Amino acid sequence: MGVKPVVTAAGTTSCSIMATSILRRHVFMDLLLHFVDIILHLDKRLAEWAVQYGPWIYVILFTIVFCETGLVIAPFLPGDSLLFVAGGLAATGNLDIHLLVFLLFCAAVLGDNLNYWIGRYIGPRVFRWEQSRWFNRAAFDKTHAYFEHHGGKTIIIARFLPILRSFAPFVAGVAKMDWQRFLPLDILGGAIWIGSLTYAGYFFANIPFVRSNLSFFILGIIGVSLLPLVFAWFKSRNKPA
Repeated sequence: MGVKPVVTAAGTTSCSIMATSILRRHVFMDLLLHFVDIILHLDKRLAEWAVQYGPWIYVILFTIVFCETGLVIAPFLPGDSLLFVAGGLAATGNLDIHLLVFLLFCAAVLGDNLNYWIGRYIGPRVFRWEQSRWFNRAAFDKTHAYFEHHGGKTIIIARFLPILRSFAPFVAGVAKMDWQRFLPLDILGGAIWIGSLTYAGYFFANIPFVRSNLSFFILGIIGVSLLPLVFAWFKSRNKPA
């Protein structure tokens, strides 16, 4: 007679944990691949949304920009590439470019100010937060150091830097930067960021060469915007202890 395998409670628990871990990994990879696909084909996605949702596309774009600038838990949302592609979509007649720029400018300023006041309200308690899936402590520390070194101009510069863009107004609030100083810098930075990239997309995204290679241009925009962060990372690694 064969010997039947005995499955203990501990063995069942171990298998269950392993299966859950594998499932989470697959779900995460599926979400990551879906997100990358959206970024690389942002023009097609926005065109589809414009047809599917009509005028509500303005609300969708407003919400994305507002969340990316207003919530420290959402730095992964598309920013620079979204503005460029949205401008290109406006050039096809699906959106009004001036209304689009105005709404996205409002979203950027309102988002930053929400972020600022959240940081101002939370204050020193932030420094006790640890790394988690909702809060990137390392990114916060780098932004805080950059803010301390460069002061108010960080509010403008950070508009063009992914990740820092989501953390800079929050750090300004934590550092209790005077709001009357923060607001005009934020408005100026928002106007330059939204206006330059959205109008650039409006005038250049539908040039045949750009259009046929838009995925590469999107990656290029992301890469160029990340360069200052890469340089800062290398500089920090090479700095003597």
